[in-house]
Amino acid sequence: MDTFNLLMDGFASALTPMNLLFAFAGVMLGTAVGVLPGIGPAMAVALLLPVTYGMETSSALIMFAGIYYGGMYGGSTTSILLNTPGESATVITAIEGHKMAKAGRAAQALATAAIGSFIAGTIGTALLVTIAPFVVKFAVSIGDPSYFAIMVLALITVTAVLGSSKIRGFASLGLGLAIGLVGADPVTAQDRLTFGIPTLVDGLDIVVVAVAIFAIGEALWIAAHLRTTPAKTIPVGTPWMGKEDWKRSWKPWLRGTAFGFPFGALPAGGAEVPTFLSYVTEKKLSKHPEEFGHGAIEGVAGPEAANNASAAGTLTPMLALGLPTNATAAVMLAFLMMKGIQPGPLLFENEPELVWALIASLFIGNTLLLLINLPLAPMWAKLLKIPRPFLYAGILFFATLGAFSVNMQAMDLWMLLLIGLLGFALRRFGLPVLPLILGVIICPMAEVRLRKTFQLSNGDISGLWSEPLAVGIYILIAVLLSLPLWIALFRRLRGKPAVSEDAIAIDHIEVPSDEAGAGSNQPTNTSGLKGSDKK
Repeated sequence: MDTFNLLMDGFASALTPMNLLFAFAGVMLGTAVGVLPGIGPAMAVALLLPVTYGMETSSALIMFAGIYYGGMYGGSTTSILLNTPGESATVITAIEGHKMAKAGRAAQALATAAIGSFIAGTIGTALLVTIAPFVVKFAVSIGDPSYFAIMVLALITVTAVLGSSKIRGFASLGLGLAIGLVGADPVTAQDRLTFGIPTLVDGLDIVVVAVAIFAIGEALWIAAHLRTTPAKTIPVGTPWMGKEDWKRSWKPWLRGTAFGFPFGALPAGGAEVPTFLSYVTEKKLSKHPEEFGHGAIEGVAGPEAANNASAAGTLTPMLALGLPTNATAAVMLAFLMMKGIQPGPLLFENEPELVWALIASLFIGNTLLLLINLPLAPMWAKLLKIPRPFLYAGILFFATLGAFSVNMQAMDLWMLLLIGLLGFALRRFGLPVLPLILGVIICPMAEVRLRKTFQLSNGDISGLWSEPLAVGIYILIAVLLSLPLWIALFRRLRGKPAVSEDAIAIDHIEVPSDEAGAGSNQPTNTSGLKGSDKK
């Protein structure tokens, strides 16, 4: 059966009344959690994992996809209205969007973000339909050494581009890998890092880890740093655009989509780099460069399109290779494993109805997102008036209830608190959360591939590069890791000062200091992921 017929079958499943209801609920919930600062789709999906135990798998995934897309758009609302980007990818949106809002053009900024998100999401999903089957065919043909090399590439590239320095990124990754090793060895059945606690023999449940890192860690961070007074909102009005706004936005939408999808589809993943490149490109191509830094609509349209196109691209490696490249995809992957579904290249063959229903729901959810958010933008802004104590007290309650309901064991509550404190420490010291989550998810799968590789080579380490693809990937890893050193050496030889890692880290871009706190009671913190982690 060709791709078109499979997609039509997916629409037939996604358009059933029950699945439409779940898609609508997911989009609404995703937009709400995206609008509220410090809350994102990863936290929402993690909190809902226990609730979805008894749900049909396709319905739960459709709802999660709606939360994902809704959260990606909702994050732009806080950036525009309150200048409080919840993630590194929306910092660029905050720079121009909030200036537009202060100039009385919040409606236009919200509208170009919504329409750009719709266009980029639709094109990105169409590309997912086209590209994913080819990725699957390629993935089925590769062996364990190459698959392990791809996992290493995913871990290293994601770690290298996040956080204020590579050292912090790899420290977070090391913590995640250590947590992923807890439990019995899959070959020898010997206990590892269990400290004599019998309940840890089966390892740490990913639900407990995700809820602790996102919900508990975030709540502790907010409690330690934010005042309890509600943030002041800016009047929005009816979000629509004039003829000149349309003329200046449509090209940035398309260019942003072209930047965003490839970066999302790569194992490196992430929306930080494409949003930055989109902003720089629009600034160079704009006929109004003097407006940049003072509220240029192109500076909102392009990066927002890149952000949402990257979200669609992220699902390509998740569905085709079983490799999540952001926190939300990692939690969705954990849900599939919880349901006994093995992610990876065979997912399209073993669960075609599930996969194509999910892809079809992305088109539906993207349309619902546009129809809902254009008229309801003022309402989302009012949600920001919820007092922080009430908001995070509710989050802590549901996080504790959700973690306990996984195994009904008191030990899970202790682990929830302990890992939650770890999540707080990550934010305190500027360590990105995503490498830790990916380490927990990918570590068991990578270990299995590594063991199989050594079994095939009789324990010879040369088995790791026994396939041409694996050799090419390891060369690419070496180039990526050594590139900053070569750049620094080249600058030094030319007599120019070397640019530090902190200066070139994409997600270390900050809103200008005179605007960083305007209209907000939340400090702009982008050193640890709080949106494309969670969004």
